Amino acid sequence: MRYFIELSYNGKAYHGWQNQPNAISVQEVLENALSKVLRVPIAIVGAGRTDAGVHAMQMFAHFDVAEPFSVQDLVYKLNSFLPKDIAIHDIFRVNDQAHARFDATSRAYVYRIALKKNVFNQDTAYSLRVPLNIDDLRAASKVLFDYKDFQCFSKSNTDVKTYNCKIMAADWRLVEDELHFYIKADRFLRNMVRAIVGTLINVGQGKITVAQMHDIIASKDRSCAGYSVPAHGLYLKEVTYPENIKTIG
Repeated sequence: MRYFIELSYNGKAYHGWQNQPNAISVQEVLENALSKVLRVPIAIVGAGRTDAGVHAMQMFAHFDVAEPFSVQDLVYKLNSFLPKDIAIHDIFRVNDQAHARFDATSRAYVYRIALKKNVFNQDTAYSLRVPLNIDDLRAASKVLFDYKDFQCFSKSNTDVKTYNCKIMAADWRLVEDELHFYIKADRFLRNMVRAIVGTLINVGQGKITVAQMHDIIASKDRSCAGYSVPAHGLYLKEVTYPENIKTIG
């Protein structure tokens, strides 16, 4: 029987989502907790993999078990057993062929930039106290819709078959003393969002023009794009699935 598990986590203490040979990951902690509570070895497959220090407001993973269990009881026990920076929100049965990664139809990220010094968001937003032209930021974001190949924003030496991504939304929002970049796509390349934000910041600071965004993306060269902003300001906000994902087969 296959189940989806919905969770959120603060990524500060972890070396990303995916299991690592010599560093702690969210996947490892969750697998250990599931295995101990259910008393059988449990392996999970996540909807994606966030890098070290990146957070998730919503993440999904799937796992298989042979025996049924009380969902309510398992959620309670996991939240009691897991550290305070990982929270389980829901567990639900899905079709045995459902896949947390491959069945996801879109993913959305938010990047938070702190415009003023704030002692309460030092670890949750990128402090950038320099003037940014929001109109230019928004205009440069719209350029993303003109392209599918985003190799220029991908981490080098990444093993992928294609650099094509379908951008569904990209915009900037002023939220109190923070500037939030929201982006949604069918898939993302490694380090893509952080590289996009760094490039857009260069536009907002007047270091490059909106028109130069076209040249950067067309170059397919990572060295032509901007810097990669710090991980602690990035959040996986939402992962969406087809309406029938919970259908039992």
